[in-house]
Amino acid sequence: MKRSGGALLSSILIDRQSKKKINTQIYMGIRQIILTGGLTAGERLPASRTLAKELNVSRTTIINALDRLISEGVLEARSGAGTFVSEVMSMGRPTLQKTTALQEEAASSEPPKISDMMETALPHLASREELPRKPHAFITGLPALDDFPMAQWARLSSKHWRGNRSEIMGYGKPYGLNQLRQAISTHVNASRGIQCEAEQIFITGGAQHAFQLIGNMLLNSGDKVWIENPGAIGARNSLIANGAKLVPVEVDEKGISVEDGMHQAPDFRLAFVTPSHQQPLSVIMGLRRRFALLKAAEKADAWIIEDDYDSEFHFEGQPLPTLKSVDTAGRVIYVGTFSKTLFPSLRTGFIISPPRLVPVFQQGFNTFQAGVPTNSQATIAEFMDEGFFATHIRRMRGIYAARYQALIYSADEFLSDILDVQPTQSGLHTVGYLKSGLNENDVTLVLAREGITVRPLDAYCLKPIRKKGLVLGFGAVTPAVIKSRVKAIAGIVGPLISK
Repeated sequence: MKRSGGALLSSILIDRQSKKKINTQIYMGIRQIILTGGLTAGERLPASRTLAKELNVSRTTIINALDRLISEGVLEARSGAGTFVSEVMSMGRPTLQKTTALQEEAASSEPPKISDMMETALPHLASREELPRKPHAFITGLPALDDFPMAQWARLSSKHWRGNRSEIMGYGKPYGLNQLRQAISTHVNASRGIQCEAEQIFITGGAQHAFQLIGNMLLNSGDKVWIENPGAIGARNSLIANGAKLVPVEVDEKGISVEDGMHQAPDFRLAFVTPSHQQPLSVIMGLRRRFALLKAAEKADAWIIEDDYDSEFHFEGQPLPTLKSVDTAGRVIYVGTFSKTLFPSLRTGFIISPPRLVPVFQQGFNTFQAGVPTNSQATIAEFMDEGFFATHIRRMRGIYAARYQALIYSADEFLSDILDVQPTQSGLHTVGYLKSGLNENDVTLVLAREGITVRPLDAYCLKPIRKKGLVLGFGAVTPAVIKSRVKAIAGIVGPLISK
């Protein structure tokens, strides 16, 4: 922990019964902190008076210790500014020695004992690439950060920080800020056809957090869970970590195959689906298929997680109603997130619980959840209440439609012999099926070396599927970049076809 007066050095322990002089103990203590990385090159130390007060010793004792370190070149005194860790320390070997020691210790020690559930889950967890932080072609999951109305957001955030300190700095409510829960209730009623009370809404630290909580509260180890194959990697990992026995259910042009699910596991406990924009195939679950899924869940006394992660951006025709909106038996747990509609670093999502599960979620959140930071919740709520959210969604639909069209047109022009890019009606990604027998993992690696990011379709699969392809995100970059990168793919992958 640091402050304007210099770093806090409270870890220095003084043994007044020791034969070593106190100034020697302080000298050794500061030196050890520097050599082990607790203080870095150029960092300021507290003034001698401040340090003497904090360590309860005389100022002369502190000066003697600092002078010794200065004479060794470990510290340097700057006239009128204070005492700093010498820049020479950035070129030294202590940090390397420390790292090596840690590596050697880790390599030589026995593996740590972990829970039986995690021990069982680890072999089945899918690896996830590092989440995208900077926009480039053709990453998935990152919205158009360059088109976010930052000035409006900053104004609302500033307004919140000028509020009552006990409200903005104290512990938030575990269920979430009431203003945000009400704003979400109003929004999903108008835009997604979901009629719910604010009391059914629970604010989470993103969609992934929501899946983890739902699994914790509803699943026993070994419970069978239908999951789309291919399907969302994050949800898959969360459910496996909760001890679920995942049942990979095939996906066709109408969404998850209820027939296949019933054939494999009619006694399923939970089903995870992305009906509005299937992750990653982009298909939309038909209404008949939705009713079949609801009927299957009711028959099995099972629950359904509806992950509605990016369907706000529907740019062709009228969207089908959400699964939650046609659920008359109270089987669907709806999960939404602001990572795509606003921006990912908010780490804010929400659960809309069926009425019967509200007491369960209340108990779980009261017992285990500290709540999402109030400042981000308050800003989102204001953003929604003042109409900025709806305006932003409308504007972004047009922007994403233009980016999608750029992908479709340029792929048709340059990639017709390589990829069959599938049409989609919404979202920030689609899939392109490979032609000419190309290997999707080989293509992914070749493109990565040229700074182009795509995901192979098999990364989303629990069991292999017949079709091979690449998942292409189009939301993060402009139409011009999309076109230039599509041309680059043609130049890179085209020569591989003849090999």
